[in-house]
Amino acid sequence: MRILLAVDGSPFSEAAVDEVSSRPWPVGSEVKIVSAFQVPLSATPEVWALPNQYFETLERLARERAQTVVDAALTKVRSELVSSLKVTGEVLAGIPREAILDEANRWNADLIVLGSHGYGAWQRFLLGSVSQAVVSHATCSVEVVHIRPDAKVKAA
Repeated sequence: MRILLAVDGSPFSEAAVDEVSSRPWPVGSEVKIVSAFQVPLSATPEVWALPNQYFETLERLARERAQTVVDAALTKVRSELVSSLKVTGEVLAGIPREAILDEANRWNADLIVLGSHGYGAWQRFLLGSVSQAVVSHATCSVEVVHIRPDAKVKAA
């Protein structure tokens, strides 16, 4: 079984890491941990007004943060799963929902596991929902891990 675990460093993705780490997966299973980053748009419409390294610095910082998140999840999953399972990690550049779906297809995942931020309708409208997009468009099974409302307060 090939499990793609998408993480973003939030308490919600930590719950997904915990869920994957606590299961007895079939022998020969593989877990691939991914974190996607997207460089934000320009802070000003006059792109020429920005320093030359502005976007390079933003991309480097976003990539480093995503790598830190993947490394932390790798450490946790490797320490709790049996050593016979293959566990790898990768940082993906791009819009998170698209990057996760593309990687799941490319890697031929059997299951995608990710956390849900639990947005209401208004927040989903403004921010979008990665988990909702993945559930709607994935070609494999998807598990969305939720946190109880009272646990969100403790985690934050």
